[in-house]
Amino acid sequence: MKLHSYTTHGEPKAMEEELELPFVPDDGTENEVINIYRQMRYQTMEGFGGALTDAAGSVFAKMNEAQQEELLTRYFSPEEMNYVMVRMPIDSCDFATHMYAADDKEGDENFKTFDFRDVEQYMLPLLDRAEIKCGKKIPIMLSPWSPPAYMKTNGGRKGGGSLKTEYYGAWAAYICRYIKEYETRGYEVKRLSVQNEPKAVQTWDSCVYTPEEEKVFVRDYLYPEMRKNNLTHIEIFIWDHNKERAFERACSIIDETTNKMIAGVAFHWYSGDHFEALSLIREKFPNKKLMLSESCLEFSKYGKGEQCQNAGRLAHDMIGNLNHGMNGFYDWNILLDEKGGPNHVGNYCDAPFLFDTVGKELEERYALKYYWHFSQFIRPGAIRIATTCYTSDLDVTAWENPDGSVVLIVLNRTAEEIPYVVRGGGQMVVCSAKPFSLTTAVIIL
Repeated sequence: MKLHSYTTHGEPKAMEEELELPFVPDDGTENEVINIYRQMRYQTMEGFGGALTDAAGSVFAKMNEAQQEELLTRYFSPEEMNYVMVRMPIDSCDFATHMYAADDKEGDENFKTFDFRDVEQYMLPLLDRAEIKCGKKIPIMLSPWSPPAYMKTNGGRKGGGSLKTEYYGAWAAYICRYIKEYETRGYEVKRLSVQNEPKAVQTWDSCVYTPEEEKVFVRDYLYPEMRKNNLTHIEIFIWDHNKERAFERACSIIDETTNKMIAGVAFHWYSGDHFEALSLIREKFPNKKLMLSESCLEFSKYGKGEQCQNAGRLAHDMIGNLNHGMNGFYDWNILLDEKGGPNHVGNYCDAPFLFDTVGKELEERYALKYYWHFSQFIRPGAIRIATTCYTSDLDVTAWENPDGSVVLIVLNRTAEEIPYVVRGGGQMVVCSAKPFSLTTAVIIL
């Protein structure tokens, strides 16, 4: 056995290091140990990806060919980050050049004025280029932020409001029409979330559903309409909001009448760890998938210059989610401008790539390096295996890839170097986690 490790460390500048170490027979050491148990096997990883928003597509269009190729290669090349899935909004979200809806004309029951031009302008060209780089069709997750204004109780896309009961059927038909617009163009829609952040009243596109409203909409309107349109191959995900209420939402919606309709629960990270919520869902609903559908650093909460600390926050959340049942990960915008936009309400956020639209420079952010440690090495089809760790100062996760290799990821968010001994299968190797570091170790058996 041998261990080949890749480490990103340092603050504020990211430094990289590779190291190869041989295993030796276990000498009985008891201290500073990280154990790996391949016989204990858990969920399967479907893959990593990010969001192709109108904002990301509009910034991408401003870059030169070399910069576009650099970004696409980093994200979608199998030899780099190996992103294999994307999330795209149904109509506008806050990360858009403007608010829009494909059809906002009241009374247009047959969608005669349905217009896909806003999707075609920036998002589809970016998706096309990503698929070329990936070398295959990329499965899409679609998520709505708001129904058309006339369907809502507040009469607008922004500021929350709810879907009027008399428009449940029309909105379900609208969603199906949106899916078919993608499919008739040859794209693969794999999954759909019912509503992005159904508990949030936002200053941007938003819509509130109670648990009962979401359940009724899925059971009595959305799923029947999808069946009518031969779209039941598309996975439906509920919630699509923060983890702190994910378990109770799942308990409120999934029962004998809805179980076959719902593929899983989508979740965000904005309200804190709550990793145990994922374990509770996994325990009560073992056949449901758990997808992190959105994760980003808001500049209103996290300083733009605190790149190392922020990357550590994201990696901590990633490892916690992985260790509690996550099956797939979607980063938020894969690209934004120098402000963290465009965003039609100024809700600026960080992204792994920022492009200076004035200086015409493409900036790779620290978080991109950290995401690479996960997405390049945990391959689709990998199975999580058990670990134990001697200290809470290290976050640890381990996965066995389809080729039999074992991936061990170790995060140290402290300012101290922390020693550890990797132990498994009667073998051991002495290692050390540098301050402010993320290490991926590939163990060849």
